[in-house]
Amino acid sequence: MLNRLSERLVSVRERWGIPSFFSRGSIDGSLWESLEEMLITGDVGVDMTERIIGSLRSRISRRSSDRDILKMFSSVLCEMVSEVEGTGQPIRFLSAPTVVLLVGVNGSGKTTTAAKLSWKIGQEGRKAVLAAADTFRAGAVEQLTIWGDRAGVRVVAHAPGGDPGAVVFDAIRAVEAGGHDCLIVDTAGRLHNRSNLMEEMSKIARIIEKNCEGWQRETFLVIDAVSGQNGLRQVEAFGKTVPISGLIVTKYDHTAKGGVILSAGHQLGVPVRYVGIGEAMEDLVLFRPEEFVDALLESNDREA
Repeated sequence: MLNRLSERLVSVRERWGIPSFFSRGSIDGSLWESLEEMLITGDVGVDMTERIIGSLRSRISRRSSDRDILKMFSSVLCEMVSEVEGTGQPIRFLSAPTVVLLVGVNGSGKTTTAAKLSWKIGQEGRKAVLAAADTFRAGAVEQLTIWGDRAGVRVVAHAPGGDPGAVVFDAIRAVEAGGHDCLIVDTAGRLHNRSNLMEEMSKIARIIEKNCEGWQRETFLVIDAVSGQNGLRQVEAFGKTVPISGLIVTKYDHTAKGGVILSAGHQLGVPVRYVGIGEAMEDLVLFRPEEFVDALLESNDREA
């Protein structure tokens, strides 16, 4: 996993150049100013940047070597990302099925993420059903059907333009009838300021509430790393419509900044659970902060 992450993070790592960043020979005001600029332009966000620098400054001294500072920096990143409870936790399963609702704005990658999650569940020995509840976007049902075939997973779908709530209801019944372990619901991309579309999402949530008694429920907000901090501002309203239990950060292999993954959990108040690092089924991976930071810094010797 570390090798695959390292390959996917090469553009971010080269842009940041962190291992060589601390080898300038002196710890002074210019170092902290440069580090602040690097983190903010890398899309970490102002608040998280200030926290990272403050914590790092409190740990180092004039006697700290370049190697010491890099290890401390790695530890600071790991600790702060891990502060949000549930970070890197896989989909939760009980004796009853689990239903996973995927929400987010247009273009965030929900449809491909739905299929990749279903494939991942299958690799763990469980059976999933996909609900094609994005009946609004042209070609969305067909796209999920194609991806479902690749994943070897059943897709419950109605005609484009139909009632997404009816799709979800039928998919719930399919899970029960087939003895499946998980239902993954792909929803239409919403704009946070479109009240009618957000109400449609609420309707789907109510159908799940009414018909999935005893089920484990997850709602993942799918955001893409390319949109960065701007994307986070767009999706903050989703949690007011449905309770969000985790974030999935997609398209990480397409961004040259990448810092948003370090601050997303804190900023939105929910943990990053998975990250997308490529187009293949296996390229949706659990977000493990230590592995991620190791790949970002190419350092395997953090402080204990």
